Parts: sequence; structure tokens; C-alpha cells
Amino acid sequence: MIKATAVDKKFEDLQAVNDLSLHVRKGSIYGLLGSNGAGKTTLLKMIAGIYKQDKGDITVSNQPVYEVPESKQRVLFIPDQPYFLHQTSLNNMGTFYQQVYTKWNQKRFKQLTTHFRMDPDKHLNRMSKGMQRQASFILTLSTMPDVLILDEPFDGLDPVVRQQMKNLILQDVAERGLTLLVSSHNLREMEDFCDYVGIMHKGALLFERDMDELKTDIHKLQIAFKKVPDKSFLDGMDVLHYEKRGSVVLCIVKGKVEEITSYVETYNPAIFDLLPLTLEEIFVYELGGVGYEIRNLIVE
Repeated sequence: MIKATAVDKKFEDLQAVNDLSLHVRKGSIYGLLGSNGAGKTTLLKMIAGIYKQDKGDITVSNQPVYEVPESKQRVLFIPDQPYFLHQTSLNNMGTFYQQVYTKWNQKRFKQLTTHFRMDPDKHLNRMSKGMQRQASFILTLSTMPDVLILDEPFDGLDPVVRQQMKNLILQDVAERGLTLLVSSHNLREMEDFCDYVGIMHKGALLFERDMDELKTDIHKLQIAFKKVPDKSFLDGMDVLHYEKRGSVVLCIVKGKVEEITSYVETYNPAIFDLLPLTLEEIFVYELGGVGYEIRNLIVE
């Protein structure tokens, strides 16, 4: 559905995206994660057809988006800062969208406006950030997009509205095959929402993987030994993180659980536990492996 191949984007001396390739399957919810300044927003804007890549190819359903009106009918983008025409109401923006988007659903627009108790005639620039965010969703979902691209989409929404918006999106994914590409720093939310994730750092994609596969490929080991082996013990595993606390060793490792278990048991551990990892922990340890680790700071 969405395919980026060997994409580069540079702003003067800043290499925002560097030789990046990405693939989002139709009907999936793809979470794009990454460090601050990783290039996520730049990539989203290129996929949405707002920026043109310097090199490489970006297509949606095998068609480019940049300066292709037919593609832009099907691809909608909600940025982290909602934008509306000056001095307009929700009804004004609805009329504008209706003139631009051929699949505009007026019935859905009215249903969502009523459901979220929005005043359709109030100027949007006089609304709170959360209400503006709701207006963006109402307008966007009423265009009936095939692809929805979201940058920090739920920021400013209260928990009730946040869940309702996610339910609406999930309904479109299930019933219409909507494809969703979403970037967020709220990893706990992404863990429950996405079925596929990619992690960016310094303009490159470290990896992209099915969420279930990701969680079965990275493990937290808690091992207690009567006599702790030396660090050569780690050589037989792909270790992302290692801590020693007395006779207890804590490791974050990548690999198949059967192979890891078999290897550890050759050292006759007194206690050996495999503990579940959250998406946030996976994010921290993966980026730690490329030099973006947590460093303690003591200020004076």
C-alpha cells in the first residue's frame, strides 16, 4: 500500500532522512517510532505529498503522491499542529473539504459533529487544542480516506475522546480497509493500537517488524547463579543490555527463546526467568544499541 524505497531528504546541511526504505501493508496500523529529531515528521510529510524527496521513490498503491491530485484524494494527513483557514468554523471547513474531496460524506460529518458536541459555527481558532484536534479528526474521517497519516494524533485529547477516536479509526480499518501510518511518543498507547512498528534514528530506519513478532524476538532474562560466570557467558547471545546485581544477572537479548533457554541452561543457573518486555523497553534497548542510551546526569 505505502512503499518508500531508498529515500533521502536534506534541508541545507541537515540530512533529515537517509536512504530509508519502508513498507506499510493495506489495512494495517503501522506505528512509526523514533528518537527526537529522527526524521519521522519529514518522512510522513513526504508520504503525504507535502515534501518531495531528493532521492528514492515513494508510492501509495503504486502511484506517487507528490503533485498527483488523484492520489491526494485518497491520502489524508493530520499534523501535530492542526491547521485551519483563517477565521473559519467547522461548518466552513466542512464546506471547503466537500468542494475538494470527491468522497466527502456529509452524513458522517453531521453525525460526528453531533456526537462530539462540537459547535459547528464557532470559530476554530477560539477553541482549545483538544477541540481543534477533534475538529481535525471529524473533517479528515468525513473525507473517507484510503490512507490516514497521523503525527502525534491524540495529543491534547482527554481519555474519553481519545478512546472514541481510536474506535472510529479501528472501525474504518476493519470495515473499509483503511491503512494507518501513525507517529507518536506515547509508546504505551502504540503498543495496544498498532500491529506493525518501525523505529527510526538519525534519519534511518533501524528495523520494521510485526508487533507480535517483535515481542517474541526480544527477551528479558533474570538469572541467578551460585557462582556467577565471567562475561564470556554473554558471547553466546545477542545482548542489548547487561546488568549484574550480586549473584543475579539481568540481560536483554535478541533471538529465539528455545535457543536462548538451551544456552543459559548449560551454565546450570539456580534461577532462570523469562520476563515480558514492554514496547517502551524494546525502544530504549534498541536505541541504546546504536548509542542513544539513557545517561544519568547530576546537575550542580
